Amino acid sequence: MFLLGLVYAVLIGALVAAGTGAITIVLIAAGLFVLQLFTSDKIALFSMGAREVSPEQAPQLHAIVERLCVSANVPKPKVAVAQTPMPNAFAVGRSPKAATVCVTTGLLQLLEPAELEGVLGHEMTHVLNRDVMVMTIASFFASIAAFITQMGFWFGGSFNDNNNQGGAIAWVVVIAISAAVYIVSFILLQTLSRYREFAADRGSAIITGRPSALISALLKISGTMQKIPQRDLRAASGELAAFYIFPPKAKQSIATLFSTHPPLEKRIEALERFEAQLQGTAV
Repeated sequence: MFLLGLVYAVLIGALVAAGTGAITIVLIAAGLFVLQLFTSDKIALFSMGAREVSPEQAPQLHAIVERLCVSANVPKPKVAVAQTPMPNAFAVGRSPKAATVCVTTGLLQLLEPAELEGVLGHEMTHVLNRDVMVMTIASFFASIAAFITQMGFWFGGSFNDNNNQGGAIAWVVVIAISAAVYIVSFILLQTLSRYREFAADRGSAIITGRPSALISALLKISGTMQKIPQRDLRAASGELAAFYIFPPKAKQSIATLFSTHPPLEKRIEALERFEAQLQGTAV
């Protein structure tokens, strides 16, 4: 987060140097950011075709969520189910009081109750840590940087038409800095996302007291994900992909540096170490 702040400070300096036009872009982007913050959960659930379910419709699911809320001392979120064979889960909402936890029908059919509890514990930790808010804020300036860069490619010619050569040069510098900021912030955001996943895994282990259940769930999800048609995986791979408990890709990214999730082996190693700590067998 510190490195992201440092990178964005460079972008702000460049925008201020460029004049009011760039500041206007920031103000517009800030308005869009607020809109995104308050509507992203509804958009995410709609894009997945998820619907909220009542305790009568999904008693076991609600019972698990209620137990986890008591253990984690957080308000009970809304519970939703998405009709898709892809086994996955995610949490959305800007705060614990406005959160929704969603699981897919594929996940419900795949996992045993203890494994499902481990997955939901992972998602409840995301809620507890306000990870949706953290990632939205962290990606704010990256979105601005990408927008400015795109504007530069689309309207770059118009800058040269201006008689103000100094202004044109300033915009070229801003576009170059924006492109660099986007690249660096993208890498840092992926790193932050991987830390989020490690933290959520650990939080699930603490809340449930059974890291082995989450390990079993991750292995099952990974094995089943490879059998899901590629078109379904591509459809699920988008802005929401970073919030899934497991990335919706049959193959892991060739470069961990650009992945939103840690490698499965690393997640299992961390959970096994924590399991040993819980059992008092850690060396």
